[in-house]
Amino acid sequence: MKPILLQGHERSITQIKYNREGDLLFSVAKDTVTNVWYSVNGERLGTYNGHTGAVWCVDCDWDTKNVLTGSADNSCRLWDCQTGKQLALFNTNSAVRTCGFDFSGNIIMFSTDKQMGYQCFLNFFDLRDPQQIEDNQPYQTIPCTDHKITSAVWGPLGEFVNAGHENGEINQFSAKSGEILNKAKEHTKHINDMQTSVDLTMFVTASKDNTAKLFDSTSLNHIKTFKTERPVNSAAISPIMDHVVMGGGQEAMEVTTTSTRIGKFEARFFHAAYEEEFGRVKGHFGPINCVAFHPDGKSYSSGGEDGYVRIHHFDPHYFDFELEA
Repeated sequence: MKPILLQGHERSITQIKYNREGDLLFSVAKDTVTNVWYSVNGERLGTYNGHTGAVWCVDCDWDTKNVLTGSADNSCRLWDCQTGKQLALFNTNSAVRTCGFDFSGNIIMFSTDKQMGYQCFLNFFDLRDPQQIEDNQPYQTIPCTDHKITSAVWGPLGEFVNAGHENGEINQFSAKSGEILNKAKEHTKHINDMQTSVDLTMFVTASKDNTAKLFDSTSLNHIKTFKTERPVNSAAISPIMDHVVMGGGQEAMEVTTTSTRIGKFEARFFHAAYEEEFGRVKGHFGPINCVAFHPDGKSYSSGGEDGYVRIHHFDPHYFDFELEA
């Protein structure tokens, strides 16, 4: 089946996210626009307009009521998913790099960049308290003095956030007390992306050190490593198979010096248990910046430096595929 090509951005894609049912796909890019699409046919449903800088991150709560976006215009914004109306604006001192709803959809977290003399902070807001939003005062702010947070995901039950840092460390911050519960240092370089499994028990990290790694969400125990010969920009765990998909390619600024074949711009599939690569999918004209599995596991999407989002549906024989051990 031919992939569906979504053309709604003028600059490179920074993140894509499915809602819980998987009927909607949200995409954000460096061009200030947040798009929402029907994932089944690639039709654009609408846009969320308001940001004035590159949008780095997007998330949707479990009942697809609200959408959260974080941007380089020093703000994090909450939108009504259905109408596209802006519900809340959180102003920050520096760019918002990561954002996310906890499992209940009541509490949001977002982290800011270390730039212009400001530190990196991890902020927590309770959306049930209008006073916090009005005063722009999070109930919890955690400063990260040494290394800024580059990606973060909520743990199970919304008790803590697992955050990846630019030096390859992973820290587990309590959402209630703000203290560090656990630490792990398995990567040697910048962590580009973190995504959880469907039951939130594991997460996969993608790093500039050419590897993606699988961790236990609660204990931060390192489970598996998937090696490539290029920086990994994004990785996702299949909800139904023991598969991990990875996207990457060399740095965007070096792209002009290599042909697309050498650039390694394919999405790569690894077996989660055997750590072996078993498939590649071509398509993008540049590095892949983000990948995401559909919640039913029957398709996946990738967003690239070329500004396109591609939705790939798996062929029937993908589901019968067995890796020979």
